[in-house]
Amino acid sequence: MFAVKNERKTPDHVIQHAKNEIQHIINTVSGVNFIMLCSTDGFELATLYKLNTFNNTKIAAVSSSLHAMVSALMNELQLTGCQSITLDADNGKALLTSVNGQYPMIIVTLANKDILLGQLLHELKNASISITNARD
Repeated sequence: MFAVKNERKTPDHVIQHAKNEIQHIINTVSGVNFIMLCSTDGFELATLYKLNTFNNTKIAAVSSSLHAMVSALMNELQLTGCQSITLDADNGKALLTSVNGQYPMIIVTLANKDILLGQLLHELKNASISITNARD
């Protein structure tokens, strides 16, 4: 019989590279309190935080579901390539950023209300590109 390898597990070195990228964001963007890397099927891969009162497992699962729903909506609207989702609340902001490529992921970022959104979006886009380009 043929051995078929259908493993979707993200390699450790890709996760480590991604963790370095999110570490850079939490260290350089003032107002970021929590940043998580999760798989598109809803599992936590890495988390860094200054404040953590969250259920990381639930955040990863809900983020994955929200990403899937927004992707379906974008498909209906004939828009392609969902890059990020921004949720603006009274007490802060949440951003979901897509990481595409061989090992698709989502970066979930929680930040203060008064964050410099342009700076954060720029850093998240750079991180997404860097993680996407990480090779085996």
